[in-house]
Amino acid sequence: MASSHDPNSIEAEVEAFQNQVVDKFHALSSAGHDDILSLSWVRNLLDVFICCQEDFRVVLLNNEPCMRRAPMDRLIRELYDRSVKALDICNAIRDGIEQIRQWQKLMEIILSALDSEKKHLGEGQFRRAKKALTDLAIGMLDEDSSSALARGRWSFGRHSASSSSSKGKKLAHFRSLSWSVSRSWSASKELQVMANNISAPKGNDISATNGLAVAVYTISCVLLLVMWALVAAIPCQDRGLQAHFSIPRQFVWAAPVLSIHEKILEEKRERKNACGLLKEIHQTEKLTRQMTVLFDSLQFPLSQDKEAEVRQKVGELGQVSEKLKDGLDPLELLVREVFNRIVRSRTDLLDSIGKGTE
Repeated sequence: MASSHDPNSIEAEVEAFQNQVVDKFHALSSAGHDDILSLSWVRNLLDVFICCQEDFRVVLLNNEPCMRRAPMDRLIRELYDRSVKALDICNAIRDGIEQIRQWQKLMEIILSALDSEKKHLGEGQFRRAKKALTDLAIGMLDEDSSSALARGRWSFGRHSASSSSSKGKKLAHFRSLSWSVSRSWSASKELQVMANNISAPKGNDISATNGLAVAVYTISCVLLLVMWALVAAIPCQDRGLQAHFSIPRQFVWAAPVLSIHEKILEEKRERKNACGLLKEIHQTEKLTRQMTVLFDSLQFPLSQDKEAEVRQKVGELGQVSEKLKDGLDPLELLVREVFNRIVRSRTDLLDSIGKGTE
């Protein structure tokens, strides 16, 4: 439904849009500690972004003539530049999801080797499981650590001991399955560029646009938070989280958005060297360490206590593996949908601005 372009009507639309953002992000920020950054929570975050993006698009298209006047034309072009960065991040995140899929396949090898239906667990089964476990541990190295390790293996691998060469090849194999972006690309830099030119609209811009400048600022902050959270959760090239994030408290949606930001930062502080803050990645890392220590302590034939301990850890790994298997495809579809929605919104907005120049 087209807007009458009455100032009061536009302001009412912007206020309604902001209230929608408040409601949706309040629900996300109210999630418990164990739910924040879980696969299901990240999917909910992307669902919320898609809804906010569509609401924002409708507000602007309802007020299309305003898009061609200063300062809205400038604000829209700045948003366009941010959205280009967001598209690059979406592509990198899809690579990261594929990386996690490879880890999940290794988990399935471990589970198959130590199948709970087998009456006895022999040395051959453990050798197969331990090989997959070692590959999994190497593949889950933090990106900064793995980059350094990969460079070290490449520089010295041909002359080093065979074990070092083998580990280097495994690491190179895992990295080759992902990272379709160039090696110079940096998620951290993309986020910083997105954040650097986001500033709260001044009073004269708000009055000149009848509040539409506030809508642009709102969706810009939402876009930045969502991309930042994705980079935090999913393995991604140079995934530093130093982007400046400051929102004046007078915006009604500031509290839940800043609450999510702070909770993710707290998680980052607790897990400084994690390859991704996704809860299921954390569970996998933890189980990988525990199972490595357990496997190294085993003597054959296994005692009943040790076998029971192994089966317990295998059961826990199976639960995490199932969550990943069921959750990664829907997550990737949502990332693709976010990508498409951003493209669609950019196209519509640029068309709106372009009509004024024809």
